[in-house]
Amino acid sequence: MYTWLRNRRRALCGKDAQAGMTTAEYAVGTIAAAGFGAVLYKVVTSDAVTGALQSVIGKALDAQF
Repeated sequence: MYTWLRNRRRALCGKDAQAGMTTAEYAVGTIAAAGFGAVLYKVVTSDAVTGALQSVIGKALDAQF
C-alpha cells in the first residue's frame, strides 16, 4: 500500500515535489531548536535540578566498589 501511495503522489505532484525543506522551513526549525535549547538550559540550571544532579553525582562518586 505504501508503494501505491508514493507512486500516486509522484503522479499527481511530480517526482521531486516537497523533496526537502524550503528556506522558511529551515528558519522555523532553527528558531524552534533555539527555543527548545533555551528552555532546556533554564530547566537544567534551576536550583531544584542542579541540586538533584549534584546529589546523584555525589552518590555515584562515593559508592564503594
